[in-house]
Amino acid sequence: MADTSDTRNPAQIEADIKRRREVLAETLDEIGVRVHPKTIVGDTKAKVVGNIDHTVGRAYVGVNRAVSQVRAQFVDEEGAPRLERVVPAALVVVGVVGLLALGARRRGR
Repeated sequence: MADTSDTRNPAQIEADIKRRREVLAETLDEIGVRVHPKTIVGDTKAKVVGNIDHTVGRAYVGVNRAVSQVRAQFVDEEGAPRLERVVPAALVVVGVVGLLALGARRRGR
């Protein structure tokens, strides 16, 4: 059998009950704040914004890396253009634009 004897006096019991009520009231207040619709919406917005910021940051880093790699192909360490790569690339671009213009002109007839 469990020992049911309590050595506390009535004042100690009342103080313990009061303390437990205060703790319970704080807990209920915290729960009320957590489940309030405005809190839920605010938390959700913060998570979405955080995810978007993270995704945008990763995309920026990826694009920046790609641009740096392409730039390194056409510019040397001192910033001067690498003509042996720029000229052929420019000729390809001019050729593609010329073919597109020719195709558009033929379709227009």
